[in-house]
Amino acid sequence: MPGLGASFGRGGATNFLEDLANSDCIVIEGSNMAECHPVGFQWVGEAKARGAKIVHIDPRFTRTSAIADLHVPLRIGTDIAFLGGLINYVLTHELYFKEYVAAYTNAAALVSEEYVDSEDLDGLFSGFDAENRQYDEASWQYEPEEPPNSGSDQPAEAAEQKRSDQDPDVRKSDRGQAAGSGGPPIAAKPKRDDTLQHPRSVFQILKRHFARYTPEMVSEVCGVEPEVFEQVAKWVTENSKRDRTTAWVYSVGWTQHSVGAQYIRTCAILQTLLGNIGRPGGGIMALRGHASIQGSTDVPTLFNLLPGYLPMPHAAQHSTLEEYVADAEGKAGFWGNKKSYMVSLLKAWWGENATAENDFAFDYLPKINGDHSSYRTISDMIKGKVSGYFLVGENPTVGHPNSRMNRFGLANLDWLVVRDLQMIESATFWKEGPEIETGEMSPDTIGTEVFFMPAATHVEKEGTFTQTQRVLQWRHKAVEPPNDARSDLWFYFHLGRILRERLKDSTDPRDRPLLDLTWDYPVEGETQDPSADAVLREINGFGPDGALLNSYMQMEEDGSTSGGCWIYCGVYADGVNQADRRKPGKEQGPVASEWGWAWPLNRRMLYNRASADPEGNPWSERKKYVYWDEAAGEWTGLDVPDFEKKKRPDYVPPDGAKAQDAIAGVDPFVMQGDGKAWLFAPAGVVDGPLPTHYEPAESVVGNGLYKQQANPTLEMIEGPWNRANPARSEVYPFQVTTYRLTEHHTAGGMSRTLPYLAELQPEFFVEISPELAELRGLRNNEYATLVSARTAIEAKVLVTERVRPIRLGDGTVVHQIGMPYHWSYSGISTGDAANDLLGIVMDPNTHIQESKVSSCDIVPGRRPRGPELLEFVEGFRRRAGVESGKVGTNGRDPVAAEAGEGSTIT
Repeated sequence: MPGLGASFGRGGATNFLEDLANSDCIVIEGSNMAECHPVGFQWVGEAKARGAKIVHIDPRFTRTSAIADLHVPLRIGTDIAFLGGLINYVLTHELYFKEYVAAYTNAAALVSEEYVDSEDLDGLFSGFDAENRQYDEASWQYEPEEPPNSGSDQPAEAAEQKRSDQDPDVRKSDRGQAAGSGGPPIAAKPKRDDTLQHPRSVFQILKRHFARYTPEMVSEVCGVEPEVFEQVAKWVTENSKRDRTTAWVYSVGWTQHSVGAQYIRTCAILQTLLGNIGRPGGGIMALRGHASIQGSTDVPTLFNLLPGYLPMPHAAQHSTLEEYVADAEGKAGFWGNKKSYMVSLLKAWWGENATAENDFAFDYLPKINGDHSSYRTISDMIKGKVSGYFLVGENPTVGHPNSRMNRFGLANLDWLVVRDLQMIESATFWKEGPEIETGEMSPDTIGTEVFFMPAATHVEKEGTFTQTQRVLQWRHKAVEPPNDARSDLWFYFHLGRILRERLKDSTDPRDRPLLDLTWDYPVEGETQDPSADAVLREINGFGPDGALLNSYMQMEEDGSTSGGCWIYCGVYADGVNQADRRKPGKEQGPVASEWGWAWPLNRRMLYNRASADPEGNPWSERKKYVYWDEAAGEWTGLDVPDFEKKKRPDYVPPDGAKAQDAIAGVDPFVMQGDGKAWLFAPAGVVDGPLPTHYEPAESVVGNGLYKQQANPTLEMIEGPWNRANPARSEVYPFQVTTYRLTEHHTAGGMSRTLPYLAELQPEFFVEISPELAELRGLRNNEYATLVSARTAIEAKVLVTERVRPIRLGDGTVVHQIGMPYHWSYSGISTGDAANDLLGIVMDPNTHIQESKVSSCDIVPGRRPRGPELLEFVEGFRRRAGVESGKVGTNGRDPVAAEAGEGSTIT
């Protein structure tokens, strides 16, 4: 994601998973890796066996904690404060990797005189628009090396582009993704102070910003004892130098927060200061919870991205292809080739129907015109703005926070297509959902027509999975799917085929994008499955002669090449399915580059030019990885260099150079316009150029660092279907978090129906400390009711010291509750849905929900049933001062103006 990490671009801080074994210290934070990612955890065990220190930072003591050398319990939602304390420790004690920071980061760049830091505005940055809760990034920009042209000299096109950037719909859509996988454009080359002493240098701004993040502050805010913090700081810094590296591992324990993107960015700043990016045993590993979640963002299931992290065009900004690629024209780095990637994509999709004369069919692409993310769409369903919906491998009536809101949304559709392995709750909510019992819904008044389409499992279809470490692995079909179950590829291909057949005689211009598609994949077998191999070839791309491309650097902007996802170009290099390779690791070197294929160009570690010093020599023999071979005149080493192979370390770009030619031989971060890792982000992060500690939206305590309580730009969905618990409420005094169990899978649709797994984890439970049990009169293995402004749920009580109370610096004790989120009303093992309890607020960069921290009350006994449940919850609302009102489904009668015409709100 642009602006995240050290602004590397999507996945830029990710190392090869097996490389964890080369780490001298591994910090696992925001992840229960041993239980949720057990296969990958073997490499942590390998590192420990080799002498690495393992640190687990997590509110709960888990199996990961049991393996670690040190478990650090902290208050949920305070990771920025903890990481900020480590950054302050590194800067204060001058433990940063000086040569790395000076050469490879933007530490020397000078920032505009207009910039004002959150340290001076009590938690806000300059440019904040309080009315719209948005930032204008103008004051965050660099001071240019040369004075900019006067306004009268500014091209009209550039001025118009700037005006369109400020369009309210553009600003609402997704500015965090607007730059795709390239760093956000910067207005001019910055002035520099290579001594790093200028008060407006990024380095000095960084020092001032994190100065208040002291060990004492970490103790007061996070509840981590100073001596424990000191131990972590020592292990991390002692294992981050020329011949040692530290790796960080995270998963949804970081991303599912209203400041989740800034969690990751804080860690990337720390890892960059320590010189741990692009080096063996270093980096930041983003763990994925499914076999191809990485693949579903590469070839995206996201509203705001096209394949290869090309941003979706916006209706108010991009009426032509040239407007769409304008931000990359003349830009340094490989993102300067954006037009080649985009034109090749358009050619892959529309073939001979995409020509220079029709702008390569750019008009055929749908354009976004606002926020079309998942939760906003659910809200629009309730308001009567959405008629139909596809659910593919997703179960929002259980798996999404505020599941009630999701059920109300689906109940207001005309039609719903559910493709899944089981008859999940999102297909049966209209007759079996909890709101039937309370009287809020009735099958007689829900008009949604549900079509259930059985899906094939991963062993019943072929194709590639893209794993956590960006590796594509080809999966062969083991068995045929049973009965009517079909693969996703079969479903979408034949749906498209049938629609095209029905529209073949249409003269309506709106139908041309569908009719002109390249939809000629060969089909195989009795079930007429389209060839996954042919799809992978199309994704790889073809040259002018029809031969498969070997590299995205062969893509052209003139329409002579095609390619469905530029970062996957090369997966069919030399006409061979590189993803289908299975050479055993013992027959290879330490990188095992002949097992599957990693994007881009089979590089197993991104930005690995940084594993060598500016002259191209390894930082140390022990951490030798990619380096310059003067005799051969090229970069060589254990991995495919993430750098132009023949570009010398002393290469200086000539004036007017563009794209990769404008990247100097000493600039490893080749997707960035300046080739540098960004410690300070002058653009691309919508909630601030530097991470700042904010409390969660439903925190039970105040912000101990700033007057600003929560992220000022957090995304909220207003409406009676998404009520919020007031912050610091005495009515909802406890923090609650959700997590996964090894024995169940996400919302439970694949595991609650299996007797062996249901036997291992037979019922919904919550983990609480002995202190909270005594405070609330709760007993182990008896029922308790948890209540929020959304609803109340019941669960068995597990009293355990794995969840301990957190004592803050002012003496406040914060009690925390853990909830696995796998249960619902169907299956062998049943129970209330944990996600029903949660509300929805989101990170403004990613639209990801804050489901890892919420607030509630907990009382002994089972929850009320039927309409009495509504009165029970309403009583808590009244005491908390939460606005009253009921949510229900009563046909499609217009209701309150707040809800909107066609809503189900009463």
